[in-house]
Amino acid sequence: MVSFSSLLTNLNHGSAPFISTFLLIHLTAPALANVGGSEMASQVMILGREYYQTSFGEKYLLLGPIIVHSLSGITRRLLAPGKPISLVHLAAYPLLLLAPIHFLTHRAIPALPSEPISSLSPSELDYQFVVHHLHKYPVVSWTLYGALILTTIVHAVEGAVVVWNTWTPKMRVNQQGKTRSVRLAAALMAFGGPVLSGVYVLSRELPFLLKGMAERFDAVLRSVPIYRLE
Repeated sequence: MVSFSSLLTNLNHGSAPFISTFLLIHLTAPALANVGGSEMASQVMILGREYYQTSFGEKYLLLGPIIVHSLSGITRRLLAPGKPISLVHLAAYPLLLLAPIHFLTHRAIPALPSEPISSLSPSELDYQFVVHHLHKYPVVSWTLYGALILTTIVHAVEGAVVVWNTWTPKMRVNQQGKTRSVRLAAALMAFGGPVLSGVYVLSRELPFLLKGMAERFDAVLRSVPIYRLE
């Protein structure tokens, strides 16, 4: 009989591949801004949305796995309060705040039907939205994007090691010392570097928006309290 702890582990690990697939698709767009700026990033993002922003995909391939992954992980920690906090947990805690802020800013609030937002469509909510708020709120935007990208990569890499070691104990990967440092440094350079440099390229573009669209974008950002700090 499977114990409750084992069930939580299975749910946590089983939901991870869905989230990893989303991240690979989602982060490809800003990385390709290095090549073609906001136009190419927008085109790739629109293609990626065919996977994660359909009526089925968003519920069952993205939000569902994220909720299951988060709740199972939190519950496991609550059931083992004396267990040492590992790097995978330290990276996860900021994500519990950063991910909802990102979702509200880039998905939930733009979909509101009230004026002046008026339900921004996926084609309207392209990477000009990112360019716009990188220019209007550079400090908050860079802080949120930078922290989200770095903590996501650290959590994903360390989480992948945990999953691997759990299910293939005879081929365990070292989770400590120099090996971990090299692994994280390589992952941050390979994945974080292109994404962050893509965000930099976007920040150097000038927003190309009609006045009405800029006002709708501003209304989205004003609805997120953290942007009011700048």
